[in-house]
This record gives sequence, C-alpha cells and structure tokens, in this order.
Amino acid sequence: MKSCFEKEELLLRLASRIKELRLEKNLTQEDAFNDTGIHFGRIEQGKRDVSFTSLKKVCDYFQLTLEEFFSKGF
Repeated sequence: MKSCFEKEELLLRLASRIKELRLEKNLTQEDAFNDTGIHFGRIEQGKRDVSFTSLKKVCDYFQLTLEEFFSKGF
C-alpha cells in the first residue's frame, strides 16, 4: 500500500505533467477548462486526484495516448 507521501508525490508529478502540456500549448487554465470542462487549477495544485476518465479526456485534449502522457516524468 502506498504511503501518504508516495501518493502526494505521484499527484505532484501528474500535476506537473499536465501543467507542462498546457503551457506548451500556450493555454490558460481557463482556456483548458472551457474546452474540456475539467478544472485544471485543482489538478495542477496536486491536491486533486484525477479519475481515469478525466485523465483520458486530458490526453485526448492534448492529442496524446496514455502511454505518451506517462512516458515523461513517471
């Protein structure tokens, strides 16, 4: 079972990856929210766990496969 610290570390890595992708596209959190309905600000703080379906939606939004998403930083 993962410790609280390990879970927080994973959430921060996920947050960092999503923020990196958003910034590469020069999108604001508001732009991304308007396009997807996903509150990127909460995710990028590393305090909100992301459901699988939301993560898939993020990947589709950035035109990535899940494999490509996790190929960097994990």
